[in-house]
Parts: sequence; C-alpha cells; structure tokens
Amino acid sequence: MTPRTGGGRWSVERLTVLYDAQCSLCVHLRQWLMKQRQLVPLDLVPADSAEAHRRFPGLDHSGTLEEITVIGDRGQTYRGTSAWIVCLWALAEHRPKAHWLTTPAGRPFARATVLAASAYRSLTAEPCRADGGEGAGAGAGGACRVQGPGPAT
Repeated sequence: MTPRTGGGRWSVERLTVLYDAQCSLCVHLRQWLMKQRQLVPLDLVPADSAEAHRRFPGLDHSGTLEEITVIGDRGQTYRGTSAWIVCLWALAEHRPKAHWLTTPAGRPFARATVLAASAYRSLTAEPCRADGGEGAGAGAGGACRVQGPGPAT
C-alpha cells in the first residue's frame, strides 16, 4: 500500500474477486475482467474454494456464493452492487463509469444491473441439492462443487 499525497489515506493496490465458478455468467464475467487493462490488479478466485478459505479464513464463505464479493488488500469487503462498481473502478477503460455509478444518478442503474444479472443467474444456474443426493452440481453431502477456473482466455 502506498499513501496518497497530502492526506495520509491508503490506496488499494490489489483486489480479490470471489466469483461462483459454477455460474456460466460469473465465469464469462471473470474471463471478461481478465481481458481488460487493469489499473488495480484483480485476483479472481472461485468462491468457497480451498484457495478462498486459505486467503480469507474469517469470511462467511457460503455468502460469497450468493453474491459477488470483492476483498481489498487492506481487508475492505465489498458485496453486491458495491463489488461490481469496485471491479469496474479497477479497470482502465471503466473507471469513469464506476465513478458515475456511485453518484445518486448512477447508483439506481448499478443496482438494476446487478438485480438483472442475479435474475439471469437464478434462471440459468444448475441447482445444488441440499438433501445430500448427487444431483446436478452437487458433490458429497449435497454441497455445490466448486471447480477452479478453466484456462484464461
């Protein structure tokens, strides 16, 4: 971390994005993020994976499967709409849009976009079975399997 000039505030040098590796939309957005020029490096880690647990032992990992979660290198935690905005803020070509999305005019647009993505995700995701059966997307004990990301494209 490096202090900003004049105020002693600390800048963010790295962000970790926890995404649902079982969600086709989430995987697509992961690939899109990786192709963008990043002003702040993004580490994309499958939510509720062994790597996520290793990096963030005190985090509610089941919650990270419900909504996108971004963790800053100083422990800042962003969820949902704020997480999407901070992802855009990390990208060179989208930082101005991220700033606009934090304004009173832009925030409702950001929220509507996140709600639309969530609705799409709920319609397209394979359900995990909570009854312990081996259903679509279920692993041992009925928990969702979290696979690592495929090769970066």
